[in-house]
Amino acid sequence: MKLLTVIACTLPLLACTPEPQRGSPALSEATDVRSAAADGAGMEVSRSAARPPARGPDAWFTGPVTITPLFNPKGQSQVGAALVRFEPGARTAWHKHPLGQRLVVLEGSGWTQVEGGPIEAIHAGDVIWCAPDVRHWHGATPTSSMAHIAVQEADNGSPVEWMEHVHDDHYANGPQ
Repeated sequence: MKLLTVIACTLPLLACTPEPQRGSPALSEATDVRSAAADGAGMEVSRSAARPPARGPDAWFTGPVTITPLFNPKGQSQVGAALVRFEPGARTAWHKHPLGQRLVVLEGSGWTQVEGGPIEAIHAGDVIWCAPDVRHWHGATPTSSMAHIAVQEADNGSPVEWMEHVHDDHYANGPQ
């Protein structure tokens, strides 16, 4: 069984991160890493400078969100991950993942909800699994920021299907 897991956000999120400019230290480091792996070292080190954070697209998020790619699919693997940081009140739009998503909450407090279910409070240390093709959203609370690692697997090249934004009045209900 293939590993299925979380952020937020997804391979398209990873694709929105700007590429390093030619001649920049980030590009040199990334090139060095690829060379070391190609030389048969059996390990790849991805330097943080080669993975700069980017603002989350307004079409996918409400409020300020920053996405830092962690890893893209490699070889036969279709698993990718990102670190997603939500400012207070920020959240994803409704979305679903063809092969599910796992979130690992690193900092702060947030909320998550599957369609038809209650809004659930989530906190640092919590791990959330959302099953394949289940509509859901997640983000920070109105008063706390939240960061999670989102891990998910692509199916036919796509790890996520984005939908409409979570309306403010719905979000304001919070956990009951």
